[in-house]
Amino acid sequence: MKTAARRTTTLALLLLAALPAFAGDPAGPQPPIAVQMYTLRNAGSLEQQLKIVHDAGVGAVETVGTQDVSAAELKQLLERYSIKAISSHVQLADLRDDLDGVVAFNRAIGNTTLVVPYLAEKDRPTDAAGWTALGQELGRIAAQVKAQGMQLAYHNHDFELVDFNGKTGLELLFAAAGPDLQTELDLAWVARAGHDPVVMLGRFRGHVFAVHAKDNAPKGQAEDEGGFAAVGRGVLDWNAILPAAAAAGVQWYIVEHDQPRDPAKIIKTGADYLRHHLTARLPASAPRQPAKE
Repeated sequence: MKTAARRTTTLALLLLAALPAFAGDPAGPQPPIAVQMYTLRNAGSLEQQLKIVHDAGVGAVETVGTQDVSAAELKQLLERYSIKAISSHVQLADLRDDLDGVVAFNRAIGNTTLVVPYLAEKDRPTDAAGWTALGQELGRIAAQVKAQGMQLAYHNHDFELVDFNGKTGLELLFAAAGPDLQTELDLAWVARAGHDPVVMLGRFRGHVFAVHAKDNAPKGQAEDEGGFAAVGRGVLDWNAILPAAAAAGVQWYIVEHDQPRDPAKIIKTGADYLRHHLTARLPASAPRQPAKE
């Protein structure tokens, strides 16, 4: 009996010692925040970059293609830092020339969303008919991707937002693509093109996979950083943008900066801002980020 009592007491003490760890776990869904890995391209090795993401308390990333490693190596590193790949920027040429290879790589790392990130000048339409034709092509690719259990999205800069008789190139593209193509709205570029991010989110309501969450610095500032700023540290009205994003059905808020002087600080600042401001608005059905080590 004494031995059994000692065992019971020891077990109770172990459970009590573990309580603070359990108490520290966040309850309920976590804000759906990710990091675009392009932000970290100059921040050391791939492993060092993922550690920065982990240390910022973020459990999801949007990759840049293959990150110049094999699928097995990327998967291993993501698992080491408890990070999930929620999307990948894939060049249009790769989707055209090796769609099966792109799908296979992303399936291997657990990613199901492919994003066209940028159009080289030779691929940029110059008239309404060109944007319509590109939209039709992307619609076909989106259908092929969907048949393989994935989805395709398109990421904008400012050149897609030129007006053609009352419609932007981006709107013409999506009208021609059909329902399978999603959008990844870069809100800083939307604003730079002279459009209101709140209005643009409303136009794509129900088709916004994600937003790229970055800010524009006041005019004349941060010129060595391309004029960009961390989320909440620039001129965009996030108090209006975040409710509009929620209403548009945004699934992920992806922290990005094109030319960061201090990538780790940009990510930490942006993630902290979003974490604080999204928590109160987080719907019960929001995607959960994986638990971190």
